[in-house]
Amino acid sequence: MSGVRRRSLLAAAGGTVAAGAVATTTGAAQAATPAAAAEGARAGAATAPGPGAGGGRHEREITALLRRMTVEEKLGQLQQLPWSYETGPGGGGTEEATRAAREGRLGSVLSIYGGKSNNALQKIAVEETRLGIPLVYGFDIIHGMWTTFPVPLAQAASFDPEVAATDARVSAAEARSHGIHWTFAPMMDVTHEPRWGRIAEGSGEDPYLTAKLAEAKVVAYQGTAKGRDLRAKDKLAACAKHFVAYGGAEGGRDYNTVVVSESQLRNHYLPPFKAAVEAGCATVMASFNTINGVPAHANTHTLTEILKEEWNFDGVVVSDWTGVQELIPHGFAADGSEAARLGLNAGVDMEMTSTHLVTNGKKLLRGGKISERRLDDAVRRILRLKYELGLFENPYVDEAAVSQGPTPAARKAARDTAARSMVLLKNDRKALPLATSVRSVAVVGPFGDSDDLLGAWAFPFAAKKAPAVSVLKGIRAAVPGAEVTYAPGVDADGKDTGAIHKAVDAAKAADVTVVVVGEASALSGEAAARADISLPGGQERLITAIAATGKPFVVVLVNGRPLTVGDWLGSAPAVLEAWHGGTEAGNAVADVLFGKVNPGGKLPVTFPRSAGQIPIYYNHESTGRPYDPDNKYTSKYLDLPDGPEFAFGHGLSYTTFETGAPVLGRGSVSARALYGGDTVEVAVSVTNTGDREGDEVVQLYVHDKFAGVVQPVRKLRGFRRVTLAAGRSTTVRFQLGADDLGYWTNAADGAFVVEAGDFDIYAGTSSTATAKAALKVT
Repeated sequence: MSGVRRRSLLAAAGGTVAAGAVATTTGAAQAATPAAAAEGARAGAATAPGPGAGGGRHEREITALLRRMTVEEKLGQLQQLPWSYETGPGGGGTEEATRAAREGRLGSVLSIYGGKSNNALQKIAVEETRLGIPLVYGFDIIHGMWTTFPVPLAQAASFDPEVAATDARVSAAEARSHGIHWTFAPMMDVTHEPRWGRIAEGSGEDPYLTAKLAEAKVVAYQGTAKGRDLRAKDKLAACAKHFVAYGGAEGGRDYNTVVVSESQLRNHYLPPFKAAVEAGCATVMASFNTINGVPAHANTHTLTEILKEEWNFDGVVVSDWTGVQELIPHGFAADGSEAARLGLNAGVDMEMTSTHLVTNGKKLLRGGKISERRLDDAVRRILRLKYELGLFENPYVDEAAVSQGPTPAARKAARDTAARSMVLLKNDRKALPLATSVRSVAVVGPFGDSDDLLGAWAFPFAAKKAPAVSVLKGIRAAVPGAEVTYAPGVDADGKDTGAIHKAVDAAKAADVTVVVVGEASALSGEAAARADISLPGGQERLITAIAATGKPFVVVLVNGRPLTVGDWLGSAPAVLEAWHGGTEAGNAVADVLFGKVNPGGKLPVTFPRSAGQIPIYYNHESTGRPYDPDNKYTSKYLDLPDGPEFAFGHGLSYTTFETGAPVLGRGSVSARALYGGDTVEVAVSVTNTGDREGDEVVQLYVHDKFAGVVQPVRKLRGFRRVTLAAGRSTTVRFQLGADDLGYWTNAADGAFVVEAGDFDIYAGTSSTATAKAALKVT
């Protein structure tokens, strides 16, 4: 490496990069063991209010309340218990939570909603206990309550943070009206694993895109003032999950092992969480996986050293469901007492569903295994959240004001965001859009007349309250003068193929056929890993049969993950990726099919040709023998073409665009200037060269050509979605700073560097863009 360039180390180990411009487009003390004492010291250091839930305004009240609390009451605040949907306090499935609330030994309840039930349990906690500390209620409001928005992966395809923010604002208002205070969202697990079912809940494979969407969603859930709007009647406390590296699970199997270097952890997995914390995210949830052999629920390095100390996070760290208990089957804790000690000392503040802290905490405290300082730190964080939510002043919900279902405005928002999230993968010979003057349309496929379009993690009762509009209904509404027929052809599992001939007959009789295929919602989400990510069963046979008719047809995909599209892709004139689009999915699909909306989404994740390529992703590292079709001894498969089926950032439009090469404001900048906050401007021109208005996403990528740690061949560092009328042009401007040109090394305690050297700056409309400019850092 010597002689290539001189490097400049600009952040000491353990430090963080200065706030340079990021590329943007818009009781009595207890004796303690040395280990517990160390954890207590850490707890004290991390207690100062920081960028979490907006601490600082209620510290005097919290300190006074802590002085009045018994050890049992403190431990109770660390406990979160589940609730049965169907019964009120004391009913089936709620006895444990009701009893704990009455004893003053409960801090939170999850999965409770509905005004009446919430108030009844809250009244027990507030009016029947010694201190009257209110409960905080949490729920998995992942992409909507009554109004279901597209799954988060689909929202990422919009390349528009406002889409994620719209979901959060509507969801927060609906949920808070039911007395829900806290959502376990957004999920910001970056992943290269399409087999992993929970890819549907995140934003795909890129940390920069994920960070921008996570930041937008946190602010929209909570309000704009670093959490100070949490007491508003239309806001929720957000939860950044799952901390951390959950998306790196081996084989895409949920809950699985993760092995990751410090550099990969900080460059790839941590950035979205850092963005969420800086946006004021009130809470963080630990992840199920191990990180280099240490379970995340007992990982002091991530939960305390990075999150609470380095980032000064003053919010609540909540375990995932039985996450503390699972330290035992992990083989990291021998029993519940040890699991409680390890979890609390590592940084977990609240235990979800399992009860090891509340059961063993008093004995652990007496034995010096945990410190009262650390216990008080955890309780302080939880009380701070409750104060910020306004629960001490107003613990109850107005039962007359609970949301009863989607409003017209919410439905419109869901429809608009679903259409904005769709990606046109292929459109040969301008097969789309379809003419609204069409005389007859055949809708075929198992999801053509299905309401299973809400996706994974829809609110449990949303399907009854507000089922998804089917594609068939949407098409009939879009072309009321046309004859629209339906024949499923195969079932959703693709196992019953006996009716394919009926679908073929329908296609032969129609002017055009819309084939709606994909995955059931249950095939993505938690505990929904798939080894084969092609269309289930005989769905591909259906497409092949429709293609054989020789009649015009288009394919609509509804799914929660990338799919391998198989041999049928070559015969399909047009393919629209519609994802699991939520409540208004069918109407939104029709809007795009018939040209009311011009698609402008882009893929937030790579679509592989075959499952055998996995993991395949755009931001991979360089190898010593990169792909060369003329050299056998280079990195490739013998039985597959190089590269994916569809690349990250890919997406077509009904019009055409031309982007210019990136133009730098200057060709060089010093590393020291970058670290001091200086930036380099990059300008990219874009022109609509087609005959109708449309959206294009201008994307900016950086490649550090030579580095002390091998860097990705490209990494996204800016994007802007623009709308242009036919023939119009605009110039998009980005700023590149230290965060964009530097990286974290493998130093055990973290070191960020900006190095002198050469960079390629790429701009275009996907990760395969070739237009570039050279930048030198001196």
